[in-house]
Amino acid sequence: MVGLVMLFSAGAVRGAQDLLLKQVVWVVISLLAGLYASMVNLEWLRNRSVIIFALCMLGLLLTLVPGVGVKVNGAQRWIGLGALRIQPSEFAKIGIVLILAKYFADQQRAIGTLVKGFILPSLLIGSACGLIILQPDFGTCFLCGAVGATLMFQAGVGLRWLLPVAGLAVSAFSILVYFDPVRIRRVTSFLDVEANANDSAYQLWQGMLAFGVGGLEGVGLGMGRQQMYFLPEAHTDFIFPVIGEELGLIATFTILVAFLIMFFTVGMKLRQISRMNDYLLAMGALLFIVLQAIINMGVVTGCLPTKGMSLPFISYGGSNLVVTFIFVGLVINVMRRKDNPSPIQAREL
Repeated sequence: MVGLVMLFSAGAVRGAQDLLLKQVVWVVISLLAGLYASMVNLEWLRNRSVIIFALCMLGLLLTLVPGVGVKVNGAQRWIGLGALRIQPSEFAKIGIVLILAKYFADQQRAIGTLVKGFILPSLLIGSACGLIILQPDFGTCFLCGAVGATLMFQAGVGLRWLLPVAGLAVSAFSILVYFDPVRIRRVTSFLDVEANANDSAYQLWQGMLAFGVGGLEGVGLGMGRQQMYFLPEAHTDFIFPVIGEELGLIATFTILVAFLIMFFTVGMKLRQISRMNDYLLAMGALLFIVLQAIINMGVVTGCLPTKGMSLPFISYGGSNLVVTFIFVGLVINVMRRKDNPSPIQAREL
């Protein structure tokens, strides 16, 4: 609801009614998808994890095919389906979580080995991240890699393998950023925002001004100036500064606390789950939601280099909203299964 209200305000000069109508349609689709995810049989889903992951990889490949993938602002991340545009990298998050949960649940005895415990799951994560970075989408690639590595650690993979490879991955990632003119400018402008306020750091500077103007209580809903084309992407990646300007620190801090409450409450409940598949499934879903929110907030407040990444539940966009609700549904499903365990059948003994 906060997302819909702020979208209507942030899109006041961008055709708010059209944006709101499209987002309402996506909200309905997301609610249905989340409801289905909360009720689907987890064993049935586990048995089809390989198929779902393969379909996600196919979607990532299709974005790179000329005439199929849709290119916007130099990035080819979408597939056009009539009036709708689907972002396969968002759905790849689901595929990564499902395949890793199934893999480690099936290979529990081999988790401590080099090949089955480390190399094979790393290849699964790397194949998805490699296709995502070709779009290019550095932010989603980093997010998928970070969540994938965390799930490997949670499954029991040793740090003696994870840390060196993580260091190599960060080094390779840094090299790619260094030789990309657009992204290296984002990093350098992030280091000195005020000096680049009229150039590469313009968007970040305007976002910081919005927080400053809003103060504690904000200037009032619909009374902000940043949505009047002062702040690019005010209804998508930078909707958080609009909230800060119009509703103030109280609202932005409340949203931050809400994500933290989600993380800690679900995290504490996960400690009671005995099934490896269910635990990794819920943990991956939780990390993708909360970590993306933290990165978005860090970017728009100048704590992290500028990177286009939507704020879950609130930013405009369909694919991310659908995936976020599916993740919430999976967490609810896992919790319900924990609270209502099915009886052991004789054939399982």
